[in-house]
Amino acid sequence: MTKPVPMAEIWRGALLESLHLGHAVICDDTGQIIRSWGDPEALIYPRSSAKMIQALPLLTSGAAAKYGLTSEQLALACASHNGAHIHTDRVNDWLGQLGLADDDFRCGPQEPADIPARNELIKTDASPCQVHNNCSGKHAGFLTLAQHLGAGPEYVEMDHPVQQACLTAFEEVTGMDSPGYGIDGCSAPNFSTTVHGLARAMAWFASAGDRADRASDAAAQLVSAMATHPELVAGETRACTNLMRAMGGKVAVKTGAEAVFIAIIPEKKLGVALKITDGATRASECAIAAILVGLGVLDADHPETRQYFNAPLINRRGIDCGSLRPSAEMLF
Repeated sequence: MTKPVPMAEIWRGALLESLHLGHAVICDDTGQIIRSWGDPEALIYPRSSAKMIQALPLLTSGAAAKYGLTSEQLALACASHNGAHIHTDRVNDWLGQLGLADDDFRCGPQEPADIPARNELIKTDASPCQVHNNCSGKHAGFLTLAQHLGAGPEYVEMDHPVQQACLTAFEEVTGMDSPGYGIDGCSAPNFSTTVHGLARAMAWFASAGDRADRASDAAAQLVSAMATHPELVAGETRACTNLMRAMGGKVAVKTGAEAVFIAIIPEKKLGVALKITDGATRASECAIAAILVGLGVLDADHPETRQYFNAPLINRRGIDCGSLRPSAEMLF
């Protein structure tokens, strides 16, 4: 199949009201596709679903060890966080550890998604800072690597040693040359690859424990950090956090903008990548939940799963009006 296929449906009463199409791949530790939907060779930007790849040079360079980074900091390096205090306090402490300040970031300010943090800014008539940016943990990692390399402050530029290291890591784990890049919401380059390439990278992370080399050790540390600290990878109410909690820390998952989602499943040595073509996050959350249920690593009846998999649509009066459900193609 070379066209996107139905992945998520919105039903209201007896009518299929909306339909989301996409591509997905499940890859094994040899890089082979064991199941796919749509076009495995569809070219995509992985967006924030690739943050664990961007964090690899932070460890393989020796920077993480030099600065004594904790598993919480490694989780934040892979995070798209809500900007809650649990996130921003830790990132600010990380900046202080480097002797740097908010102005050293190049990600730009962002209003926190965390409601209490946002309300706190409003009540004090304060403006969001760059630390509130959902990518500030990743950028703290970039700054750590830049400082370790003795490189300049413009770490998001494509010719900067930090981004060159990220590109090298990206091409190594996806198993293919990236045909190009776009500029992400946080101003860093985001390298394109295929859905297969992204799934192959996630399978490489999933099987890292089977290999004895620096890159694989780095990958294993990052996966462990994500699974151990799901609240830092995203935050309360977020699918990444909810689904990782539901799976008891056995699987790492990560969303990306424009409806990309990945999963890293060490016990099965499998990697998953998917992209919903219309960019709808509700559909990517539904599709990844369906795949995880199909693989037997997520309980279909878990309360967290039910937010995304056969999820009821509740209106403002609390009336059940329909459901968000995976398409027939997504059921194993």
